[in-house]
Amino acid sequence: MKPVGYELIAAVDLGSNSFRLQVGRVLDNQVYPLDAIKEPVRLASGLMANKCLDEASRQRALDALSRFGERLRGFAPEAVRAVATNTLRVAKDALDFLPQAERALGFPIEIIAGREEARLIYLGAVHSLPTAQHKRLIVDIGGGSTEFIIGRRIEPQLMESLFMGCVGYTLRYFPDGKIDKKRLREAQVAAAKEVQSIAHAYRRHGWREAVGSSGTARAIADLLELNKLNPGGVTGLTREGLDKLQTLLVKAGSVQGLGMAGLRADRIPVLPGGIAIMSALFDELGIERMTYADGALRLGVLYDLLGRFHHHDMRDATVEQFMRRYQVDIRQAERVASTAAYVLQQVTGGSSSTEQEGDEHFLAWAAKLHETGISVAHNAYHKHGAYILTYADMPGFSKTDQARLALLVFGHRGKLEKISALPKGDANWTLLFALRLAVLFHRSRDGEPLPAFRVKTVAEGFVLELQSGWLDQHPLTAVALNEEMAVWQRIDVVLRVKQRSLEPSA
Repeated sequence: MKPVGYELIAAVDLGSNSFRLQVGRVLDNQVYPLDAIKEPVRLASGLMANKCLDEASRQRALDALSRFGERLRGFAPEAVRAVATNTLRVAKDALDFLPQAERALGFPIEIIAGREEARLIYLGAVHSLPTAQHKRLIVDIGGGSTEFIIGRRIEPQLMESLFMGCVGYTLRYFPDGKIDKKRLREAQVAAAKEVQSIAHAYRRHGWREAVGSSGTARAIADLLELNKLNPGGVTGLTREGLDKLQTLLVKAGSVQGLGMAGLRADRIPVLPGGIAIMSALFDELGIERMTYADGALRLGVLYDLLGRFHHHDMRDATVEQFMRRYQVDIRQAERVASTAAYVLQQVTGGSSSTEQEGDEHFLAWAAKLHETGISVAHNAYHKHGAYILTYADMPGFSKTDQARLALLVFGHRGKLEKISALPKGDANWTLLFALRLAVLFHRSRDGEPLPAFRVKTVAEGFVLELQSGWLDQHPLTAVALNEEMAVWQRIDVVLRVKQRSLEPSA
């Protein structure tokens, strides 16, 4: 079984070291890599002291994305997912750069959190490894961050992302390419300090097999295997092999001076930092041997995309988990979600498009999570909820997704002037109207059936038509609707309420 209408799907990884495009063919609910393009953008090397990207790195990125965009021409938006990782997480001008990047690529780009990156890496790695029942530790040393995941089968159990990567460490400790014992030791100590923050929890959780994913692990493994540095012809990475490689590296004085088999030109500029980090995590986590997996973030993105097509969206699972964690009143949330969906359907005329389906999902998630903040305090709970949704780790959601959810939860009650910066005509205004009306109707929380009502949009705002006489029997709701009209009026949007004879709503 394959996604309806899509035999080919694609993932774009805007990494701190390289940008990569992976096209996959879907067959029998499996993804088979079909085409791949790699561009050594070195985005992390363009981060200036003020945490903004320099012009050269921006241009390299845009050029690479334009080439990817040409390859993806003709792909439907829902068949492509592009994710950006650590460098764009930390770059202060990321939100300024993102629209340019999206125009070059031709598709939306999501900046994902470190733990979301870890989840996707694990998903990709395990799909490229033999099936196993035991726990695995997956380690991915990227250009700007390193992810650590312990999981069993396809379920991650422990996930962390540390701010250390092969590009950043190479620039910091080996800026001129020269390598000596002192510099290498300084890089290892810095990495060890980072790993120490998670080492106790990870060693206590335990694993049977350690696996490295992505380019750094593969590049080091190639050097160890092809130059027979591992003991007894063992494949992968070993502690003894790493020690020998570091000795040779210091003796050579630079990566270029190694002259070893398997030394790829594209890895030379970032290899010292990667070796230092790998050595430190071997020491701190007590690893003796590590295998490697060909699959990582890109393959994980493809399988996550496939899951969304098959209605196994990780975001749905995250919302359910948050409802439990923050003790959301499930019946109330479902009532609000159902009514909000009904309002949206009427306002949009029941139109069906990819964008409309996305709006429906976000409205449903916001409705289910709109009372999350009550777990903190009832007073200003919408503010607490918005804060949680902005800063919590939410598997499956990008930072942009979380910001949109937070906006809807923040705006579901109270004054609307606080979000008046939202452009006129933005789809979120319609979602906010649907959510606010649903919350207002279900204020009593008693599950009483709603009256027949109709909603439509007009040039200046919205019109709500209610069954004649219903407001006379529900004076509290009548007052609340009058207040709601005033709230919208203050941002120059009209909400009119009319009473007339209506057939019962479906």
